[in-house]
Amino acid sequence: MISVLAAPHRIATECGRTPAGNLAHTLLRAALAWGAGGILTLACAQAGGQFGPAGTQPAGSQRSSPSTGAGQFGPAGAPVAGAQRSAPPSGVGQFGPGGAQLVGPPERTVSEWLVRLQQASRWPAYAGTFVVSSASGALSSARIWHVCEGDTQIERVESLTGAPRLTYRRNDSVVTFFPQTRVMQNERRESNGAFPSLLNSSEEFETENFYSARQHGHGRVAGFDADIVQLLPLDELRFGYRIWSEKRTGLVVKMQTLASDGRVLEQVAFSELQLDAPLSMDKLKQMMAQTDGYRLEKSDKVKTTATSEGWSLKSPVPGFSAQSCYRKSPASASRMVQWIFSDGLATVSLFMEPFNRERHVREGQSALGATHTLTKRLADKTGDWWVTAVGEVPMVTLKAFTDSLERKN
Repeated sequence: MISVLAAPHRIATECGRTPAGNLAHTLLRAALAWGAGGILTLACAQAGGQFGPAGTQPAGSQRSSPSTGAGQFGPAGAPVAGAQRSAPPSGVGQFGPGGAQLVGPPERTVSEWLVRLQQASRWPAYAGTFVVSSASGALSSARIWHVCEGDTQIERVESLTGAPRLTYRRNDSVVTFFPQTRVMQNERRESNGAFPSLLNSSEEFETENFYSARQHGHGRVAGFDADIVQLLPLDELRFGYRIWSEKRTGLVVKMQTLASDGRVLEQVAFSELQLDAPLSMDKLKQMMAQTDGYRLEKSDKVKTTATSEGWSLKSPVPGFSAQSCYRKSPASASRMVQWIFSDGLATVSLFMEPFNRERHVREGQSALGATHTLTKRLADKTGDWWVTAVGEVPMVTLKAFTDSLERKN
């Protein structure tokens, strides 16, 4: 979910935009940047893009007031076609005159909640500042401007902590500007799991088989009334989530990643939010195209398949399916491969590279907030490999992946 990536040995981290990450590579969603000499750099890519010079607020913008009569499913309260409501649990409701029981509104199912949250992320226009914090004390913030027209979404996100960074996203095209070094990076990211979207939406996931949903009352975030829902894992392989969904639109305005004992591992929340902000998609497109004075640093990762790279899992990890696989370009000296898995909410990345005795000193585990990292040496008859597993999942999940990973020669 929120994703401030831990980094054992030679893995470095920095915060800019997740991720990563889906409910799993949350707020700061894990964005991969390949470091020189085969050293892996995992950057926190905070949800999306941002607006206006230096994060300034557009003139004349007004906050919209949350509506109290929000509908059950769609962003504007419209029911979602084909969605089925679950039957209310026994004992729900109150007793009316004469002792007759009045049955209250039924609980939404996991699928209905995910549909509502995903549709809300396509709200026409919003702008705000969000803050990410973890139990380890890490803290970061960013400002986001978001516009959606039809099938096109565009965002601009500005990091407010750490090194200056501007990230623009137009659907799956992402451009990141680093003002201090005057460098820009252009890449494509397939997943759309950065806060406040959070979800890797795909029909292939059976998320409802691995999480349950429970209404948890109501709250107020950044001046907006919100419904609170908990998505609870049905096994030990994933974390739970507590989500504040704005009543009128369904937009996620706050989210917590929960350990099995209920502890909050990470939290992301809007501190200021404008719904229906007067934003221009054309203006954001123009800003995204302003590259004068910047040197383009091309990504040296190439899309591939795990099979063609000689990797497989002896047995699948329940609920997780492979999403994509990348390797370094032939021009690169590195032979690192990244294999990405998701259960629709949580994301796990496996990084495989030839073992180097000087750099890969010892196996280990580390955690930062909800993000766990595991490193392991994998023996192979043609030469050993170094495996790094990273994800916003319990350590037992990473162990399941690394224990199942095998080399196919």
